[in-house]
Amino acid sequence: MALDPGIASLLSFLEQSGYPPMHEGSVEDARKGYAAMAAASIGPDGPVPVGSVTDTSVADLPARVYRPEVEGPVPTVLFFHGGGFVIGSLDTHDNVCRRLCVDTSSVVVAVDYRMAPEHPFPAAYQDAIAAAEFVAANLDSFGGSTVLGVAGDSAGGNLSAIVAAEVPGVAAQLLIYPAVDMLGSYDSRTSNAEGYFLDMATMTWFFMQYAAGASLDADDVRHSPLRGIRPGLPPAVVVTAEFDPLRDEGLAHAEALAAAGVPVDSVHCPGLIHGFVDMGTFSPAAAEAITDMNRRFGALLR
Repeated sequence: MALDPGIASLLSFLEQSGYPPMHEGSVEDARKGYAAMAAASIGPDGPVPVGSVTDTSVADLPARVYRPEVEGPVPTVLFFHGGGFVIGSLDTHDNVCRRLCVDTSSVVVAVDYRMAPEHPFPAAYQDAIAAAEFVAANLDSFGGSTVLGVAGDSAGGNLSAIVAAEVPGVAAQLLIYPAVDMLGSYDSRTSNAEGYFLDMATMTWFFMQYAAGASLDADDVRHSPLRGIRPGLPPAVVVTAEFDPLRDEGLAHAEALAAAGVPVDSVHCPGLIHGFVDMGTFSPAAAEAITDMNRRFGALLR
């Protein structure tokens, strides 16, 4: 399928903006640029309204809790933001979490894990496990039901898949264009290497920050959860985008879950790119895909 027209217009605008590629600047510049793009993605009506938003801490990590405007116990969803383990924050994914809260009628707990290069691997992994164990032990103070889900995009999808595999009690997982095989080789990393927002040069730059020069074991499930798929993992919704370097490893992850007997809903989004959860304002197709994946995950939580 051709690139979605709304996405194509956005990519053209970004190309003409004159900003250098993320991997050619400093980490601080990359974080500022990503934050500016996330702020620009908020529609004219402002952030998605929810029942309440509270800044707090989870396992000594900054966190933000979104509560829906519904009565009674609801599921709790632990959310990890994307950004290559280097950029991203509670603020960059604020509207994503608001939409997830509303669409799934769940309490969403977003956690700001430590990032590279200040805190390279395995810091993000350690924080994700600690946060999940804390939330699992305190569901009464969050959603109030016994249901715990995990969700995240890109690097956050990586952490969500790891948590789903390692922390008891997780009932469902939403993996949005996840990075699940750090040192793998996939055709989409070649065919979608340039021109679609996330490029391979930036992916390599992210990896260098995260690995901090260490020689990582390709089979280490602490960074590559695809290598540790087994029967009995929580049911999953796995979302992939056609023009995404991470497309094929996401598809491989879904296929491996299915082969292991894990219920999986593999949702492929034609015409879309990596990062589309922030692009609904610019693309009706992206907005529809966001609503659809949240609906599927909400059904899985219940």
